[in-house]
Formats: sequence, C-alpha cells, structure tokens
Amino acid sequence: MSTLTADPPTTSHAATPPAAAQVQPTFAGVVRGEWIKLLSLRSTWWALASTAAVITLVALAAAASLNAMADDPALAPGIEQMHGAEVISSGFHFGMLTIAVLGALLITGEYATGLIRSTFAAVPTRIPVLAAKALTLVVLTAAVTLVSVTLSYFLTMPRLSQYDLVPALDDPGTWRVFGGTLYSLISAALFSLGVGTLLRSTAASLTAALTVLLLLPGILSFIRLDWVETVVSYLPLPASSALLTTGAVETQGAYLSAQASLIVMAAYAVVPIAAAAVTLHRRDA
Repeated sequence: MSTLTADPPTTSHAATPPAAAQVQPTFAGVVRGEWIKLLSLRSTWWALASTAAVITLVALAAAASLNAMADDPALAPGIEQMHGAEVISSGFHFGMLTIAVLGALLITGEYATGLIRSTFAAVPTRIPVLAAKALTLVVLTAAVTLVSVTLSYFLTMPRLSQYDLVPALDDPGTWRVFGGTLYSLISAALFSLGVGTLLRSTAASLTAALTVLLLLPGILSFIRLDWVETVVSYLPLPASSALLTTGAVETQGAYLSAQASLIVMAAYAVVPIAAAAVTLHRRDA
C-alpha cells in the first residue's frame, strides 16, 4: 500500500512586495502635507493675526504721535526728515517677535506631540520635510507682511497726509522700506525655524531665538565699548535697520550699509537652516 504525501506549499514571492518598493512621497506631496498641518493649527492663525495686528497698531500709534512731535519745537524739525514708509513699518520689530514664535512652533510642536516620528517615517530622508516647512513658512510670512503693510498704509494715510508723509508708490525709498520689512521678517522666521529644529524644545527655542533677535541689542547697548557696539550692529534687529530706513535719519543699524545688511540677514536665515539640515540627517527623531 503506497503512502501519499502532500507536496509542501510553495511560497509566492511576487505576492509580498519588498520593503524597498515602498513608495516615497514627492516633494509636492510633502509640501501639501505641511500646509495641511500648519493651517489646521490654531496657533498658526493666532500668530498670523497677532503679527498683522501688532504691526498695524504700532503704525497707527506712530502716526498719531506726529501731532505731539509737531507741537514740540525740539522735535518738529524731525518730521521733515521722516519718510512715511518708515512710520508704516515702525511695528516691524514687534512683528518679528510673533513671526519668530510661529517659526519655532512649526517644528517644536511636532516634537512635543511625537508627530515628528510619523513625519520622518513617511519621509525617511527628512531634509524634504525641513525644506517644505521652510517654504510654507516663507509663503505665510510674505502673505502676512503684505496684509500688515497694506492695512497700515491705508489706516495711517489720513494722519500722514496732514504732514505730507504719505509714501508714494513710485518712490524707490518706499519699496526699499517695505522690501526690507519683508526680507527681515522672513529672515527672522527661518532663523527661528532653524533654532527650533536644532533644540527641539519650544521653551528653549523661543528663549534662544527671541534673545538673539530682540533682547541682546537692548542689553548690549548699555555697554559703551567700541567692539561691543560693532557686535551689536551685526545683530538682527540693528542690522535690519539699514534696510528699513531711507537713510535720511541716522539709526542704530547705520554702521552697516544696505548691502552688508542684506548679507547679514541672509546669514541669520541660511546658517541655522543648514545646521538644522545636517543635524536632522545625523540624529534620531
């Protein structure tokens, strides 16, 4: 009597796709995902609204103060040297604060919730995630700056017109100030994003970013040493002053030319982002 034996089942290798065949998202897909995450957060809308509000309100306050300047014989001659675009952009340094908060939260919020692990699991190379975050941050910063400057322009126009300070849109000085405002806010946003990526902590990132962007110039200004004053002129807030003025009035950032200020502010954006990219590539989430 013969014994029948069943053949062992064969395994089909074609039925199970190899792990290497996992589809990688395109950069456009990564950007789309970052947009969805960013715009779904209430903190994003609060930061954007705060930026527009503070820039506009400070511009209104600066325009309102022109009456007091005109009534003071010692200050009245200074109005003639002012440029209306400088009044409109006078709330820039407060906008830098709120934009820096947005830049840090864009990355540290994911570390705090643990969502960053899922993000990096979907995009193992990680660098496209940082690039997508930087791109969305630049677009949002540009949009809120445009809204803020437009609101400030129209709301301050009645007061500025009393002193013939309404900035002409065909005046190169007007676009130098408005362009400098946009350029400096984008630089501050990317600086904060880079610092946030490096430190991964919201509290530490905001402390470091706001100290460099806003606090150090005020603290070091009390030290009357030549080399300290030189260092202060290369900090973000004083350096950006050369971009936010027409040159008619001496400012704290007058130590730097406009070209030097462009380079310095670009370095504050590029260096932290580059360091963050290297760090993301080398360390675990």
